[in-house]
Amino acid sequence: MRKLQKRMMMLATITVFMAGALFLPGLISAGNLEPSEPPGPTMKTLDEIYEKLDDIDSKLEPLPCEGAAVEKTGQTTSYATGDDGDLHMGVEWPDPRFTDNPDGTVTDNLTGLIWLKNANCFSTRTWDQALSDCNSLAEGSCGLTDGSVAGDWRLPNLRELESLIDYGKESPALPDGHPFTDVQSSYYWSSTTLVNDAGVAWFVYFGNGFVNGDAKSSSIYVWCVRGGQ
Repeated sequence: MRKLQKRMMMLATITVFMAGALFLPGLISAGNLEPSEPPGPTMKTLDEIYEKLDDIDSKLEPLPCEGAAVEKTGQTTSYATGDDGDLHMGVEWPDPRFTDNPDGTVTDNLTGLIWLKNANCFSTRTWDQALSDCNSLAEGSCGLTDGSVAGDWRLPNLRELESLIDYGKESPALPDGHPFTDVQSSYYWSSTTLVNDAGVAWFVYFGNGFVNGDAKSSSIYVWCVRGGQ
């Protein structure tokens, strides 16, 4: 279908060009709308035009096809041939994975997200409280000296929260050498709501990376993030 569309567009362009080549010289002759001489043998059959299009098409560079960058899970133990621990598929983690900034934040060099270094600044909160806590977070709270103001921070969505997980580790399920402090091997809220139940939001269990949902009225840990696209 894409090749046919390209051919049709190119055919239209060639038609316009041929029309201009045939009639423009006569039109621009001052005071004379008649061509000075009969047009040459410029007419082509449809087969000849398609032949020319095929020749042009074969010389065009293909458009790059870029897929979504899905990172490795971190699992290295294999339990069966062809499993995650055997194949290690995904984008390689940078080394170092995290940069400990001197302002109370940590940059994930894989995703570019900036996380609150203290993973237990707010203790457990309901989902609504967690949203409010992150939305109002600013310099002067939770050890921050980063110049941030209210509105810069937010509760991470489920994919962002999951991106921290190292599925080869447990308690907490984070990469070796991570610089975070007071990480709880427990549940952390995401900002993502279950599509079939508005009263439930997704969480990530940082004991082993388990993902599930819980009532928004439940008390769960909070970890704020900023940045991203």
